Amino acid sequence: PGTAKRFLEDKVDEEIHRGAVEDNKRADNRAFDEVRPLFAKAGGISEILHGSGIFYRGGTHVFSALTLGGPGDSLLVDTMEEQETKKRFMHHYNFPPYSAGETGRMGGLNRRMIGHGALAEKALLPVIPSAEKFPYTIRVVSECLASNGSTSMGSACAATLALMDGGVPIKSPVAGIAMGLMSHQGAHRVITDIQGPEDEFG
Repeated sequence: PGTAKRFLEDKVDEEIHRGAVEDNKRADNRAFDEVRPLFAKAGGISEILHGSGIFYRGGTHVFSALTLGGPGDSLLVDTMEEQETKKRFMHHYNFPPYSAGETGRMGGLNRRMIGHGALAEKALLPVIPSAEKFPYTIRVVSECLASNGSTSMGSACAATLALMDGGVPIKSPVAGIAMGLMSHQGAHRVITDIQGPEDEFG
């Protein structure tokens, strides 16, 4: 079974690349620069939440919740590189097994969650207001409800909505998508908004 599975995956990989380069076709027949249908909603989830955002891009669905705290709620970072640094903006990212149609253990973090959360946090950090302008500690938690490509950038979009809903005076909205490169026999195609099969085999 393992050999047959590897053979099938190799053939799918080859066909996705060949189709993109030779036939100018993607797995779902979208144009190379076409983004999947979008849905965005700021707020309206709960009066208790300080801010919330829901963002869909095709089969990728993310919910973000904002919590604001006082300056004393900042995260104290104490490592070998940094001593007693205070972090006032945090973005945390959760990718439960059900978001990819899988069963699995809930709870705890893994490298993927930490890395994708940090990626979205890095995208959002430049628009966060200074402590002088907005002295609150800001924490956004993004929950991936369904995954079919680039949940980290879906999290940046949902987090932006939550920040705006909560009245955080961000400098500008942040949005992102994943780009991909398909190559075959020396030729290549750049594709916009990759989804699952393109991410796996691209």
